[in-house]
Amino acid sequence: MLTLRDLEKLKSSALLVFFKIFEPLTGLKKTLLKGADLSGMGNDGFDIDWFYGAHGHRLRYGRLDGSDTGANKVVLLLNGRSEFLEKYVEVAEELVSRGYTVLSFDWRGQGLSVRELENRQKGYVKTFEDYLADLAVFYRQIVIPLDFPVTLLAHSMGGHLGLRFMHDNPHAFSRAVLVSPMIDIVTLPFPSFAARRIAKIACAAGFGEAYVLGGTNYAPGKVCFDTNRLTHDLERFNHEERLIAQIPDLALGDVTYAWLKAAFDSIQLLKVKSYAGQIGTPVMLVSADEDRVVSIAAQRRMARDLPDCRLVCLPNARHEILHETDGIRRAFWKHFDAFTA
Repeated sequence: MLTLRDLEKLKSSALLVFFKIFEPLTGLKKTLLKGADLSGMGNDGFDIDWFYGAHGHRLRYGRLDGSDTGANKVVLLLNGRSEFLEKYVEVAEELVSRGYTVLSFDWRGQGLSVRELENRQKGYVKTFEDYLADLAVFYRQIVIPLDFPVTLLAHSMGGHLGLRFMHDNPHAFSRAVLVSPMIDIVTLPFPSFAARRIAKIACAAGFGEAYVLGGTNYAPGKVCFDTNRLTHDLERFNHEERLIAQIPDLALGDVTYAWLKAAFDSIQLLKVKSYAGQIGTPVMLVSADEDRVVSIAAQRRMARDLPDCRLVCLPNARHEILHETDGIRRAFWKHFDAFTA
């Protein structure tokens, strides 16, 4: 059993390597978008507005209206850890071209939504229940009044939270497309139980709001294209850094111990086979063949446990399928169109 003394030993260089595992989830790569307008008047992508989530926190959301194309259906787009609205304008426009109105929002602690710590750069949440409570408010106040069938499209952490929301709200979505969902985190070469124990002990010792060891504020160029694990597409990779330079408040640093513990606590729920068995929404789960951020094996287990799930594995794709090369993205949209037809 690890003790506080063990926690001190995290200063060793070997365990510093461990925390490199979480870099793709920690916001080392941040994004915004062309023409973003901080005044809330909108931009050439989403029309921007605000709502108050759980605990009265002010959260930013966007709508890309497909009404001029005769849209009578909605996609709720849930992004991943460290992401925000502007990163998904390209995806939202492609959905509008398919006849959807698109709704999305910045999770608490990222984008331009509320940051709960004095250092707004720290990736923090006390519990994933807070994310889910915000999502419930958004669904109730913003999504339901449109009174159209709703398809869920969710990436990574968004896919994780989407599964939990579907479990608790079985009639919320007509179908769901989960892209590289965070069913579990890759912790190799270290065992996942050790990662969970470290995060738990750090929080118990009062370090919940501290960066994980080696964690820092956002710094441009910290991840180079040649070593990134997110996309093969150079232009989409570079697009993110160019945009964050325009709006620095979108930047986010590494995760805190509290975020890491909250993630592992929520992951444990998804590992219970009976939990997935209670999710009746038709699901297409899309895995990236070269994903080294989240566990492909866990995604396959989830696909087997879900009552109505179609599993698709895209060859040569890294974690961010929706921001991959044009060829990989075309393959994704082909599967999306077939599933939603």
